[in-house]
This record gives sequence, C-alpha cells and structure tokens, in this order.
Amino acid sequence: MPKSFFILFLFFATSPLWSQPVTQEQLEERKVKIQLEIKEKEELLKSVKSKEKSIVSQLMIQKEKIGLKEKLIKTTEKQTKLLSNDIYTNQLKINQLNRELEQLRKDYAEMILKSYKSRSEQSRAMFLLSSQNFLQAYKRAQYMKQYASYRKMQGEEIKGKTNELIVYNTKIGAQKSEKEKLIVENEKEKQELEKEKQEQEKIANQIKKDRVKISAEIKKKQQETKKIDAQIQKLIRQAIASANKKTAAANAKANPKATASEKKAIETSTKIVLTPEGKLVSDNFKANKGRLPWPVEKGAVTLAYGDQPHPVFKSLVVHNSGIEITTDNGSNARAVFSGEVTQVQFITPLKKAVIVKHGDFFTIYQNLSSVNVEVGEKVSAKQSLGKIRTDGDGKTTLKFMVSQNTTYFNPSSWLSGR
Repeated sequence: MPKSFFILFLFFATSPLWSQPVTQEQLEERKVKIQLEIKEKEELLKSVKSKEKSIVSQLMIQKEKIGLKEKLIKTTEKQTKLLSNDIYTNQLKINQLNRELEQLRKDYAEMILKSYKSRSEQSRAMFLLSSQNFLQAYKRAQYMKQYASYRKMQGEEIKGKTNELIVYNTKIGAQKSEKEKLIVENEKEKQELEKEKQEQEKIANQIKKDRVKISAEIKKKQQETKKIDAQIQKLIRQAIASANKKTAAANAKANPKATASEKKAIETSTKIVLTPEGKLVSDNFKANKGRLPWPVEKGAVTLAYGDQPHPVFKSLVVHNSGIEITTDNGSNARAVFSGEVTQVQFITPLKKAVIVKHGDFFTIYQNLSSVNVEVGEKVSAKQSLGKIRTDGDGKTTLKFMVSQNTTYFNPSSWLSGR
C-alpha cells in the first residue's frame, strides 16, 4: 500500500469528526445555557439562605446545582475531546504539507541548478541553431518557453503551500491554547464541584440533627398535598361536566333528532367529549409537547414529578402530582398555552389555583396569592395569571400540573428545555 494512501486511510478511519454530530459551537451554546441555569440556582440559594429557615429547600436547590455542575464538566470534556480531534486532523494536514513542500523545494532546486548550467544566451541560441530542421527548432523554442513557465508555476506552488502551512500552524496553535484553557477551566469546575458536595453534606448533617421535627413536617405537608390533589381532581371533574353539558346542549340544538340517551351519554361522560374545534385545540396542545414555555419567567424545579425518596430521609417517600418551581419573590405565573380559564379557586385561605382548559387537556397553576383572570376568560401563551405566593420561609414556589381529563402527566416532559 502506498504511504500517501495509508495516511489518507488512517485519517478517515481514525477521525471521529466524520461521525461526530455535535459541533464546537453547539457545545459552547450548551455550556452557556448550563452556566445561566447554575447562576439562577445560586441566586435562589442565596435568597433561601437569607431567610435562614428552609434548610430542606437549601438542600434540594444544592442538589440541582451539583447536577448542573456535573453537566457543565461533561460538556467541557466533550469540547476538549472535539478540539483534540481537530488538532489531530490539522497535524496530519501539516505533516502532509511539509512532505509536499520538501519535495517541491527539492525539485525546484534541481531545476534551478540545470537552469544555471545552461544560463547563457549563447547556450540557448546554440540549442536552437543545432536543430536539424525548422520544426525541431520550433519545438525546442516551445520547450524552452514551457520550461520557464513550469519553473514559475513551481515557484508559485511553493509560495502557496508555504502560506497554507502558515495558516494551519496558526490554527493548530490557537486550538492548542483553547484546549489548555478548557483543561484549566474544567479543573476549576471540578474543585468547585467538590466544594458544592461538601456544602451539601453540611446541610444534610444539619437536617439530620432535627430528624424527628422535619420528618413530622414532611408527613404533614404530604397529607395537605393529598387533600389539595383531591380538591383539584374534583375541580377538573366539574370542568369536564360543565364542558360536556355545553357540548350536549349545542349538539341538541344543531341536531333536533338527537335522542335523550345520546344527550345523557355526553353529559355523564367522565372525559370531555370534544367538538371539532376542541379536538383541534387538543391536538395542537399535544403536538407542542416538549416545546411549551415555562409557567414562570425564570426559576428552577425544586421538586420533581412522581414518587421519590426524600433527599435526606430516604425511608420517606415524597409524592408529587406535578412539579414545584422555585422562583424570585414577586414573580407571576404564566399560561403555557392558549386556552380558557375554567376554574379560579381558593385551595386554602391563603393559596389560590387557576385551571386552564386546552381541548381535553388542563394546565393547573397552584400556590397563587392573587389572580388577575376570570372564569371563562380566553388566555394566550405567556399571559400572566396571577402572583405566586411567598411562604413564611421566604420561598416563592409555583406548583404546576398537566392532565388530560383526570390523568396526570409529568409536566417537565411538556416544557421546553430552555
């Protein structure tokens, strides 16, 4: 196998760039995004710590922050690996250019030497005059002309290769500097991660000292949550019944021949019987899964969806029918999609909830201190629904839920990745 072919084969076989779907620019965007999320969590943590009350909240935010730090480190490592691949590829090109340049210079030197030996005008004239006939003389003249042109072309090629080599050397120098910078940055992040873990351990130990008291508070909160969930389910069933009553009345008006049993079937259904317009809204909502805007302008999920062990007391199972998003004091809850307000209710004397219908889907916004929409009002995406309540621990948290009729979903899977 020729050496040049082997090098080319090695380049295609070993370079991960040909199968690498992520670019350096995409990784940099991802890194900036993660850094912004870390900054948000640091602000939240600072806000919670200033109240010196909610130790459990501090721990949960700290856990989220550590998770983001780990993501940041992995992203930086991917950037470093991608740069290493680029450096390797460019080094292969530099090696190839050096070999080509060496050969060109060698050929050019030999040509110059030959040209030097036959440099006199007399030698060139004798070369032409010694021709046996006019045709041979013409061909020799053309050869001399082509020879001079080829020598000039070789000189230009050497110049071009030299400039190309300078560009690649500059590029690889910059890439090596960037790689060193990323390695230093990653080491710094790893050190900070260790500090964050130590802080997490410190908070966890502080919580463990008050185990009995905190366990009792958690159980009490879970009981309250179950009552509120039952209340929300009741409100959703009322909204379904109300919607079906309207559909049955409209259907009876449009179709006078409809039987009483058909009307009753619609009215008593445990699911919303969709009109053509309602189906369109429902399908549109479903099609936007994973792309819905967040119900707050900025914030972080401090309690995920579903059953999960408590961050400190693993024997305690915490249930959540939605997600809890902690945000800044004074923040508003925002509609995640256009729809109709079906319920505005006091869940407790201090907490209000707003339910918005989207076809047969519902989005629920809990823990509001005030509401600025009314039942029957049409709302648009990102429209403010009301102010989120700040509790006695200084924590401003929105509970957000998504359901289709009375079946709940994980809201995180419906929201955009920001």
